[in-house]
Amino acid sequence: MTGATPPPKGTRNPVAHTFGALGYSLAGGRFLLTQRAARLQVFMFAVTVAIFAVAGVTAGHWAVMGALFLTTLGIEALNTAIELIIDRTSPEISDFAKNAKDLGSFAVFCGVLVFVGHAVWAVGAAVL
Repeated sequence: MTGATPPPKGTRNPVAHTFGALGYSLAGGRFLLTQRAARLQVFMFAVTVAIFAVAGVTAGHWAVMGALFLTTLGIEALNTAIELIIDRTSPEISDFAKNAKDLGSFAVFCGVLVFVGHAVWAVGAAVL
């Protein structure tokens, strides 16, 4: 029926809601992978996977590495969202925009440091 109004918010079938949310998430992931920083993180993950395989790290370290990778990629997604919003709402150069972008970048940096720190620790524990 044309012109039908959608059901009130919160009354949609939970399965339909879940699949809809999954579609939005996958679209966000596809967009994120168009960004150089995200592709560098995926490359860093791939290199770490190869190093872990050669070093023979424990299953626990593999699990933590996977969780840290997803967390860091999630932080990168939030940072990208912040940058998109700032570029749209504050196209002029301002301290506000610079600080917001710098804070997002710092959050990503912290995530990458934790990821790399864990990787070095895990490989060191496996090799020594």
